[in-house]
Amino acid sequence: MIKIGKDKYISEDELTFKASRSSGPGGQNVNKVNSRITLLYDLADCESFSDEQKRLIAKRLARRADKNGVIRVVSQKYRTQKANREAAVERLQQLLTDALRTKSIRKKTKMPYSAKQTRLKEKKKRSLLKQQRAGKKWTEDFTE
Repeated sequence: MIKIGKDKYISEDELTFKASRSSGPGGQNVNKVNSRITLLYDLADCESFSDEQKRLIAKRLARRADKNGVIRVVSQKYRTQKANREAAVERLQQLLTDALRTKSIRKKTKMPYSAKQTRLKEKKKRSLLKQQRAGKKWTEDFTE
């Protein structure tokens, strides 16, 4: 069982693993051994999540999912198939946990009166300084 969040679990039977040749480290071993792991998780057939949670996950992980709602995670970081398998499961766990996390709503706050007055005072001061710099425009008439 893979833990997602506080009280959600996914059965490892719901995960599908495919192995292929990796382009990562390993020297000549890369040419002989299928160490790259592609993890496929069918969200549509999952029984661990409610319909609302499935919609939320599908929306937030839309780039990783195909038309049928199958989420794909690839790992080729390590030289062994076992290590890549564990890394892919860990990544899926992290993705699902982040997708289900609710974002906190921002509370509007009122600007303190003194801070507003200070800001306006600084604006007036800056405005006066710029007016003083501008001065008068000098025009020279060459009509003599």
